[in-house]
Amino acid sequence: MHVLAAFDKFKDSMTAAAACQAAAAGVRTILGDAITITEAPLTDGGEGFCSILTHSAGGHIEQHKVSGPLGEEIDAPLGWVDARNLSATTNEFIPFSGRRIAVIEMASVAGLEQVPNAQRHPRNCTTTGVGELIRIATASNADAILLGIGGSATSDLGLGALESLGIKCVARNGQTISNTTPEQWPFIEKFEGSIDIEVPPIYIACDVDNPLLGERGAAAVYGPQKGLQPNEIEPFDKLSKTLATQLCAHCNRPSELMNVPGNGAAGGIGFGLKVSCRAEFVSGFDLVQSWLDLKTKVVEADLVLTGEGKFDQSSLAGKGPYSLLEQAHRCGKQCIIFAGAVDSAAADTVSELFPKSAVYTITPENCSLPEALANGARNLDVKVSEVMHSAQLHDG
Repeated sequence: MHVLAAFDKFKDSMTAAAACQAAAAGVRTILGDAITITEAPLTDGGEGFCSILTHSAGGHIEQHKVSGPLGEEIDAPLGWVDARNLSATTNEFIPFSGRRIAVIEMASVAGLEQVPNAQRHPRNCTTTGVGELIRIATASNADAILLGIGGSATSDLGLGALESLGIKCVARNGQTISNTTPEQWPFIEKFEGSIDIEVPPIYIACDVDNPLLGERGAAAVYGPQKGLQPNEIEPFDKLSKTLATQLCAHCNRPSELMNVPGNGAAGGIGFGLKVSCRAEFVSGFDLVQSWLDLKTKVVEADLVLTGEGKFDQSSLAGKGPYSLLEQAHRCGKQCIIFAGAVDSAAADTVSELFPKSAVYTITPENCSLPEALANGARNLDVKVSEVMHSAQLHDG
């Protein structure tokens, strides 16, 4: 029997790689060491994006000191991959001339998990470090930049990144505003300057279709998880529109770019980079699936195990585990999803659409959230063992 264990991260509990290892341990507890298990950590563009993609392609990772989400100095990874190590299909997602691909992970330099709870609010956070990594990659002769934007703490339209690349925010008194965050937005009168380096093509891995503004925009949909209060959403959105309009005018780009699907992801950094650097969006899961050759791994497997920290309605909108479930279904393979928390409606949808598959929560009854997070690997190991044992009894 051949089992594919392909898990995304369990936020605040396990990395994707740790989840794959725990699930594999659970399988071996029941089926022994003779079974073949392939571990394939997934990434949605957030935590693990750089390490998973870089290592799977035989690349290497450097550490660079850049600005963190609160402006503090941090060490952030920058991955380097040779395009010749990727499949032709993968290279179609990121068409460019040359070989050197720089892989940047926004979660590692402007991530929500890097910000203490008491300081989590978009007004405090900046994407400056993302721009600094883009500048470093450019100076190191990157032929293309691949940016994963999941797990961000920011909602600054990418202005922090653009500031570190040469665009200046200018106040009414003519003074340049440094280290810009949304806290300073009300004082911005105009933009000056331009991107002062020749940035290579930037490809942004993104799986959401939210526009920049409005009821499905960055502030309304993603602002609350980053600290925006209900009464702050409309004013923040209004000010975002003002600055986004000014940025489009400054860069001689049409304001209709604010409506492009995906520009609402990660607080609008894709919008800022698209306006100033002609960045392009690519389907995150489709890219990762091709990069990791998941289709082949699914075809070779008899059973697919996957999961993430929380399986809910948002999971059905194209996140990795659900997309993998769809791929397994197309290949006629059974897929079982494990999650720390499971939304019953989402689980019912899986049952209705994919009768051969199932969704399980790994969290024991009456278990507190801190306990669940601390014991995630153990809980996943145990639940996988239980499910595999029950399947054996049923088959017998």
